[in-house]
Amino acid sequence: MSLKAALRSTLIVLATTAFTAATAAHAQRLPGGVHPEHYALTLTPDLKAATFTGTEYIDLTLDAPSNSITLNSAEIKFQSVIATVGGSVPQSQPAAVTLDEDKEQATFTFPKALPAGKVTLAISYTGILNDKLRGFYLSKTKARNYAVTQFEPTDARRAFPSFDEPAYKATFDITLTVDAADTVISNTNQIADIPATPGKHTLKFATTPKMSTYLVAFLVGDFKCTTGSSDGVPIRACSTPDKVALTPFAVESAKYILHYYNTYFGIKYPMPKLDMVALPDFEAGAMENFGCITYRETDLLSDPKTASIDARKRVASVVAHEMAHQWFGDMVTMQWWDNLWLNEGFATWMESKPVAKWHPEWNVPQDDAQELDSTLNYDSGKTTRTIRAKAETPGEINEMFDGIAYGKAGAVLGMVENYLGEETFRQGVHNYLAAHLYANATAEDFWSAQTANSHQPVDKIMQSFVTQPGVPLLTFSNVSANGAPVAQKRFFLSAANDNGKSQSWTLPVCLKTASKPICRVLTPENSTLSIPANAPTPFFYANANGKGYYRTAYTPEQYNAILAKAETTLSPAERIALIGDRWALVRSGQGTVGDFLNLVFAVKNDPNAAVIQSALQKSGTILARIASKEDHDRMEIIFHAQFAPVYAALGKPAKSDSPDKQALRATLFQLLSGAKDPAILAQAREIADKIYSPTEGRDTNLDPAFQDAAIVIAATNGDAALYDKILEASKTLNNPEEQTQALFTLARFEQPALVTRTLDYTVSGQVRNQDSWILLSILLQNPNTRVQTWDYIRNNWEKVHAQFTTNSGVRVVAAAGSFCSVPQRDDVTSFFSTHKVDASERTLSKSIDSINDCIQLKTTQQPNLHQWLETQPGQ
Repeated sequence: MSLKAALRSTLIVLATTAFTAATAAHAQRLPGGVHPEHYALTLTPDLKAATFTGTEYIDLTLDAPSNSITLNSAEIKFQSVIATVGGSVPQSQPAAVTLDEDKEQATFTFPKALPAGKVTLAISYTGILNDKLRGFYLSKTKARNYAVTQFEPTDARRAFPSFDEPAYKATFDITLTVDAADTVISNTNQIADIPATPGKHTLKFATTPKMSTYLVAFLVGDFKCTTGSSDGVPIRACSTPDKVALTPFAVESAKYILHYYNTYFGIKYPMPKLDMVALPDFEAGAMENFGCITYRETDLLSDPKTASIDARKRVASVVAHEMAHQWFGDMVTMQWWDNLWLNEGFATWMESKPVAKWHPEWNVPQDDAQELDSTLNYDSGKTTRTIRAKAETPGEINEMFDGIAYGKAGAVLGMVENYLGEETFRQGVHNYLAAHLYANATAEDFWSAQTANSHQPVDKIMQSFVTQPGVPLLTFSNVSANGAPVAQKRFFLSAANDNGKSQSWTLPVCLKTASKPICRVLTPENSTLSIPANAPTPFFYANANGKGYYRTAYTPEQYNAILAKAETTLSPAERIALIGDRWALVRSGQGTVGDFLNLVFAVKNDPNAAVIQSALQKSGTILARIASKEDHDRMEIIFHAQFAPVYAALGKPAKSDSPDKQALRATLFQLLSGAKDPAILAQAREIADKIYSPTEGRDTNLDPAFQDAAIVIAATNGDAALYDKILEASKTLNNPEEQTQALFTLARFEQPALVTRTLDYTVSGQVRNQDSWILLSILLQNPNTRVQTWDYIRNNWEKVHAQFTTNSGVRVVAAAGSFCSVPQRDDVTSFFSTHKVDASERTLSKSIDSINDCIQLKTTQQPNLHQWLETQPGQ
């Protein structure tokens, strides 16, 4: 499942300790002794009444005689349950059904014990098509309703009674009876279309391979598709009929990626077809249902005439992420949710590979370096968790889908690959997959396969990172004849969180050389990094390729040597890693804001947009969280003076510019608007007015990224007239990317009256609940709208809370961590102690930690910032 569209950086972080009430929670697991082998499902949805009926046959094996069978069920009403035991004379008996709603389980109790061996359950039931974006649910457009599914992690039980745990793999026969004008898309190919009652037809699908219940999918509606094929596999990208013209780019992406994966894994894609379907209402970014991947519209649909490079890159990356899951997660599935990283970490690591090969001009490795830096920060707070963490209840399992399962796990895999070499690591991946096809696996299975293949201590490295929380800090001393002395400890963004406990890792450290990096494994017992005497090292830099999952602290002499050659010798990814490490040290009190800002100005002429973006994003944190109002204004003027010549040198925007030049110009255009440059503001407003004019629209000859930046600038400084235009566009545009951009732009307006309008609109029921939390989060993260938004949330809690889905409310709790004062921290703590949000206890702890870290950072660094400003020319 991809969370990119759901702003992965705002997701939940779990505590490092075991979950509370673990003993009671464990009871939610099914009791065992039953092994489902095959499901035959027949469903008839009623899209107008928002209900469905179902009949189901489950073939299973009992380990021992039993009077009862327990499986998962939620929001299901049972009509009948009958068990049949085979033999020369099959015997059947009905069951009494007992429901445990808290555990989401149903127990079937039989008059006589069922013998060990084969049993078939025949179940008739009814259910609801809910509006919570989970299970079997309604997705709506202005024209009609659709019935679609989202089962990961624990919601297949809302569509059919099942053994809804990943280890209970089985095959599935799926049949749906729907309106004659509708079609159904499911995991496998359609094998029959039979007329049913008047106005209906019944569609049957081929038997699936063995797979987990959470990967089942069936989608009902009038979908239209663009087709293609790769390596003999039919590929479709589908949408509602009005958007099918936006699907071809996804097909082109999938064609390239499928061939790439077939080659890389050495194991062919196993399904008879690959469908990708954009859904109007969908909470995550996408979902890897086996052979039938579902997406948010913005993560699959793209208009090549107007889409920016970032928009196309996002579609290709999400397609690559979900297609990687067809191997990691679908063919080979984690045994239990504590090893979710085996699914999501692998897909996150893998998604970049085919996209980078397909479009090298997109500079995907630089994006990866930025994500790694963000993940290191995410994992460096007081509240974090181990990659493998205990999760038993549905709420705890939902919390596992966070920046650790995705970002950290993917980054650790990237670090190990960088150490072993791409081909050695690839062979280990192949061996792991081949050994567990259509089965389940554990973390130990993976690292044992890599260790056996490489003959390197991958097991010790992986175990070191999978079983303990946090980020290593490697502090180096000057190199001697024996090598580079190094001390390691756990790194915290705030020194106040360092409890002094000893913590160390087994990890590969790769040194930069003039040719191939030299990698050494650092262990808790080893305090010196050996360096060959003849190593061609131009200077000491201990994160070659920028892949290390650690922070570095160098001596002044080492740092100055690195900085002197950073622009000529370090790769862009390595420069991003260096900037990230220096900023992290500032946040932890081991550096100063002034020194960091000097570094920003030292790299201001870097031609790589991602390097500049990384530096400016951290400078933005200084503006938002450290600077006083007076210092904020002075910083804006200084940055304008430093970067205006860089911006001017780029020339006028043109769609023919390279992706990097487009991104750099858009970044600097937005930066310069902070100083309220009249020319910049006027140009942005002119562009925005044209984009949202009913007679003009986007300029297809102008760089899309530049137009996107203009929209943000114009809205931030905008008035009611522009607001009205963008609000109307958010309601009427048919292109999902442009419609969503208009919607989220409403949260960029800062005039108090317009902020109120946005908040009222957010909770009015007119905004899809997949999107409402994003508007609230944007407003909470902006210092100029934060207080007004928080007051509104508190005073209109019932309306706000009504917009939350199972997973979205917790993200608003996360955004509340943007405050930076003791009174606001106490207010957030007090409010959420009495206004509960599902599965948010640990997220609230993370938010309070974030506020405390900000208070500490501001207290420590604000005097230094003021001192630095006094040294700047013209101040």
